[in-house]
Amino acid sequence: MKNTIYQYTALNNQGEDVSLAQFKGKVVLIVNTASACGFTPQYQGLQNLYEEYQQQGLEVLAFPCNQFGQQEKGSNDDIKQFCDLRFNIKFPLFSKIAVNGEHSHPLFNFLKQQAPGILGTKAIKWNFTKFLVNRQGKVVKRFAPTVKPEMIKADIEKCLKQ
Repeated sequence: MKNTIYQYTALNNQGEDVSLAQFKGKVVLIVNTASACGFTPQYQGLQNLYEEYQQQGLEVLAFPCNQFGQQEKGSNDDIKQFCDLRFNIKFPLFSKIAVNGEHSHPLFNFLKQQAPGILGTKAIKWNFTKFLVNRQGKVVKRFAPTVKPEMIKADIEKCLKQ
């Protein structure tokens, strides 16, 4: 369990504590999201991935964050309503969190340590940074915000086969 995502918990959109251990045996795509970002249409791509691969064991976990350009100002309820109305998402939506700085969520500190960005940078640069986690809870790869969800299908499929 140590050095896996399973050692962490996070609050879901309703404020309930969720243990990531409930995703044991699944391939997990963890994404920091925002409702008013140029990358916000990626919610649709994430939903498409979820629909295509959920039966094979994929989970998508969305963590709204307001640290980049103040692009996620709403409450948890506002965010959920936006996602439901605009993208009809079916994957888990968590409470708004920080992904950088002294108040950064411990899960994101772990993700950044396990999969640093370009040139070894730990900080997340923008909304819709994605972390792919294998069925054993280990971080496999980090994807930049510019990498659209449909561009990581091969990586997801590889993890699903393992």
